[in-house]
Amino acid sequence: MQQDLIARARTWLAEDPDPETREELAGLIDAADLGALEDRFAGTLQFGTAGLRGEIGAGPMRMNRSVVIRAAAGLAAYLKARGESGGLVVIGYDARYKSADFARDTAAVMTGAGLRAAVLPRPLPTPVLAYAIRHLGAVAGVEVTASHNPPRDNGYKVYLGDGSQIVPPADAEIAAEIAAVGPLDGVPRPESGWETLGDEVLDAYLARTDAVLSPGSPRTARTVYTAMHGVGTSVLTAAFARAGFPAPVLVAEQADPDPAFPTVAFPNPEEPGAMDLAFATARRAAPDLVIANDPDADRCAVAVPDESAPAGWRMLRGDEVGALLAAHLVSRGVTGVFAESIVSSSLLGRIAEKAGVGHEETLTGFKWIARVEGLRYGYEEALGYCVDPEGVRDKDGITAALLVAELASVLKERGRTLLDLLDDLAVEHGLHATDQLSVRVEDLTVIADAMRRLRDKPPTSLAGLTVISTEDLSRGTELLPPTDGLRYHLTGARVIVRPSGTEPKLKCYLEVVLPVPALESLATTRAEAATLLSTLKQDLATAAGI
Repeated sequence: MQQDLIARARTWLAEDPDPETREELAGLIDAADLGALEDRFAGTLQFGTAGLRGEIGAGPMRMNRSVVIRAAAGLAAYLKARGESGGLVVIGYDARYKSADFARDTAAVMTGAGLRAAVLPRPLPTPVLAYAIRHLGAVAGVEVTASHNPPRDNGYKVYLGDGSQIVPPADAEIAAEIAAVGPLDGVPRPESGWETLGDEVLDAYLARTDAVLSPGSPRTARTVYTAMHGVGTSVLTAAFARAGFPAPVLVAEQADPDPAFPTVAFPNPEEPGAMDLAFATARRAAPDLVIANDPDADRCAVAVPDESAPAGWRMLRGDEVGALLAAHLVSRGVTGVFAESIVSSSLLGRIAEKAGVGHEETLTGFKWIARVEGLRYGYEEALGYCVDPEGVRDKDGITAALLVAELASVLKERGRTLLDLLDDLAVEHGLHATDQLSVRVEDLTVIADAMRRLRDKPPTSLAGLTVISTEDLSRGTELLPPTDGLRYHLTGARVIVRPSGTEPKLKCYLEVVLPVPALESLATTRAEAATLLSTLKQDLATAAGI
């Protein structure tokens, strides 16, 4: 067993094209560090609907150039098998460790396979890549990013020619082609032959961002902005300048790309402490809004002044921003379908129903939301918003920020705020209070055990509320394909439990819906909802054994 492990590691080492991971692996082999080698060679990083994502390092269970070259070769074979020989594959990348290398390797493999490849000119937001696919008539696109994952992670996200991320069965078919790739010296990788794009695609994307705003709408909202050490600063500030908004005040410590993400434990606006520097900047600048993107700028976080909050500023939940943008679009008279993932608030359905527009629920992820027929607006609670589906069939933190700023400007002219509009929505549709129980694990069996425990012994009540029905989403429903998840409908509440598709987390999504008789009773209703959500968390954690 030991000799077999060492032999596999030596075979991998012999074809690894990266001096850094070769040095890492050679050191482990020389030290006979069997634990570290077993961790890296316990299997292969699985390609799925999220593409690839994992820690950078040597071996098939890590993100590295060898894994990426195989992934690119598998994608190229998949495309050629479907008659796309000679088609264009456009490649984007963020500013994480190895991203530029992975993008260049992908371009080389595509070129060697007889496809055409074009690489974006520098690290840019993921929505620019999603836009470029359709703008350039590409047959596929690749974005090298790990979004808001820890600094040592990277990832490989695949889109097809419709500009949407892959869904089954394409993921399994591409995975099969990757598995069929032989030794790396059999994968042609020329030194040149692909195109490095200029700024024309970025300029076209920026010209498109204006389309999300109403002509002549007020553009007075003042913002503080953080890119969270990612790639959003130059694109967002350019979009705001084009639209005529005041220049955002930048959180200087986080404005420039830095793959080490030195000021945050996790580069995710939802994580505790991640917004501290933004709030400190806001206390000095006194803006109307704080806006944050995650490192690849496909998500958008919003915070508003709130004297009752410890920092004087309150982060809005993704569900709150989702409802605000929906209400804003309704007020502008838009038509089409409003879509959301099943883990997002049911408030969107109430807003859509009253406005007479379509409403659909999908599985989690914009790979599903973007495919809704007639989509006009889509969102999910994890800070993702699609406000221009004709331009970008994915979440887009740049155009979402523009639309939030427009809404804040409209309200500002009326002497009102985003919090005032949230109050109005609660009175009109009932208070839809949401929260999440999210458990990050080192050992993935903890998640599997929790899911098995909930399936074997489903709760009959939570927080004193009767569980009316339980759905095992792995069996699929009339409207949804199968996915690993559980959904509980309670009296006045809903709970969904699922493993994260991109991180080692178990995620539990909680919603409580309470009527609001009048604005004066809203504070009492919110307190009641907060108590219910807290008890739901406790009871669910007990039931799941986490």
